[in-house]
Amino acid sequence: MQLVEPRPSRPIPIRITPLIDVVFILLVFFMLTTRLLPVDYLELANNTSSRSPVTGDPLPELTVTADGKVQWQGQSMAPDQLVSKLGDAGITEVNLATTGDTPLGAFTRVLSGLTAQNIDTHWKRAKPQTP
Repeated sequence: MQLVEPRPSRPIPIRITPLIDVVFILLVFFMLTTRLLPVDYLELANNTSSRSPVTGDPLPELTVTADGKVQWQGQSMAPDQLVSKLGDAGITEVNLATTGDTPLGAFTRVLSGLTAQNIDTHWKRAKPQTP
């Protein structure tokens, strides 16, 4: 005598909906409990202790051209001439920019020449001009 009916021969489908619900709940839990950035070690480059709050003269604007020369005060000169003129003028901080077609090598030579003479350089590379 058989008390239990035999299992059907077809496979029983696994229902995915409860599994998706559980995974979603776990995802939300971990998103809410995890820190994305280490807040304890957030570094801000905000050291202004050596600067005066009084505004002074604007920094000299230097522009590196495509031929590797540097324009300053309407004059175009070689980087070594520029460094000596800046030293004679007592300038220790400059803004450096490039034209859109300046090669990276020319920019790097000027930047390393200024850095070697202990001239603080703030720089940005200009975007190439589109016709």
